[in-house]
Amino acid sequence: MKNLITFSILLNFMTITGVSQTFLRPNFALKSHETLDIVKVEARPEATIFYMSIENRIEGGSFCADKNINIIYPDGEKSNLISCSGIPVCPDTYKFKATGERLEFVLTFPPLKEGIKWIDLIEDCSNNCFSFYGVTLDPDINKRIDDAFALAENDEPEKALKSFINIAEDTGKNNRGIEGLLYINIIKLARETGDDTKAEEWYKKFMLSDAPRLKTYIKYLNDQGIKY
Repeated sequence: MKNLITFSILLNFMTITGVSQTFLRPNFALKSHETLDIVKVEARPEATIFYMSIENRIEGGSFCADKNINIIYPDGEKSNLISCSGIPVCPDTYKFKATGERLEFVLTFPPLKEGIKWIDLIEDCSNNCFSFYGVTLDPDINKRIDDAFALAENDEPEKALKSFINIAEDTGKNNRGIEGLLYINIIKLARETGDDTKAEEWYKKFMLSDAPRLKTYIKYLNDQGIKY
């Protein structure tokens, strides 16, 4: 009986901890603020917690978090912010003491819906609102994307391009939320390596895709002078 009880406790513990997951610096397609980062996301049974960080780059800078911050799911459903810590709620603001100062804060939401591989994180306000599009919550895909970025950072753009293409071809239509991230990097890396034909090919594929927020991503490319 004692062994049975011990096994039952262990099984329950494994079940509880098995649904908790941490994503360190998850990848995303686009963000609104250059120095705003998602340090990590904890998907717990009782809550979803975003650990955020922003660096001040201007004299007299300030920052706040609106109460209307939402996780947006692939089907458009919203999950509203429960609480935030380490940062004032607008209209109150945190006033930075110097350029280069970094503010860390935490946003807490309800538990993630089961099986979710990507989300958007959007502040719904009237001025200078922040957003992250296509936040990837798939550990395997995040690892592959990290490896591809590492190749680009190590001055191996051809290998990085091949890696991003492989990810795009492997995921196919099964993970629409990261298409923006993949296509943008494929197109930019193709141009960087001088392969304008491949850049045009993937740009046109992107235009014909049904990637979420496609118009936003195409505008981003066009604003950088990339258009075919």
